Amino acid sequence: TAAHDLTFWEKQIDAINTLLAQKGLRRTDENRRYIEMLGHDAYESLGYYERWTAALAQQLIAKGVLTQDEIDAKVADVRGRLGADAGT
Repeated sequence: TAAHDLTFWEKQIDAINTLLAQKGLRRTDENRRYIEMLGHDAYESLGYYERWTAALAQQLIAKGVLTQDEIDAKVADVRGRLGADAGT
């Protein structure tokens, strides 16, 4: 695939990924394992930073940093602020 300029949210995920690593909440081997755990269909349908986002969310849930309910509530909040077409 051709390189592209990172979008704002991709830069945010990159920064979160780096911060979590610095705080000891994420390791490269864990991230790779969680990305692999997404399964073939998800891996093929998600973009690079979307896979990072999904893997990071699952790692934070597994470590008790966040709950799925907290993540779902924040996603609903953001979608509500962006409008109905934000989920498409």
